[in-house]
Amino acid sequence: MSAPVNHTVVKICGITHSLALGAAVAGGADLVGFIFYPPSPRYVAPGRAAALGAATPPEIGRVGVFVDPADAVLAQTLDRVRLDLLQLHGSETPERVAEVKARFGLPVIKSVAVSCARDVETAEGFAEAADWLLFDAKPPRRPGALPGGNAERFDWTLLAGHGWAAPHLISGGLDAANVGEALHATGARGADVSSGVERAPGDKDPEKIAAFLKAARAGA
Repeated sequence: MSAPVNHTVVKICGITHSLALGAAVAGGADLVGFIFYPPSPRYVAPGRAAALGAATPPEIGRVGVFVDPADAVLAQTLDRVRLDLLQLHGSETPERVAEVKARFGLPVIKSVAVSCARDVETAEGFAEAADWLLFDAKPPRRPGALPGGNAERFDWTLLAGHGWAAPHLISGGLDAANVGEALHATGARGADVSSGVERAPGDKDPEKIAAFLKAARAGA
């Protein structure tokens, strides 16, 4: 998925078990995300991710989510797991994004952490290097906060009226009740959800996944 598509793109992130994957597939998700960041409660080991990836239909993109990964980590993961896109969710620079894309030959989603208008401005630097931008809430200043998946939302009006060379997705505090509003407010081409379809951190709820997918498509 290196170019925009003509419908609302929905990514179910933090897939760790087959029931969640099955719900994402049945609901028509475009992308499923496997998190290779050990501190996350949604971390999935490469062996498990390989099995889940193999069970994912070819029309659904498999996204590997990494936080400031070294090339060795990316290479070792890709040796074991077939991925279609790489998501960089750390403090990577535009130069690093371009380097990863060139070295591994896969489309890249780059996250941009947002809490104020100045944060949104930084997206311009990534728009040429990344295939997709992902706007997420800046991690809260508390012990144990993760780079993403904190169930925090940002002020969506900060994105209103903006446009970039790369299409963008919205994330952060989304659920079935607010995803339609988020898409309209931000002009995003799609939505990325993790905590909003869980019973507890890392425990996906198939019914919530189905509801989110339905709401995202209806509210676009």
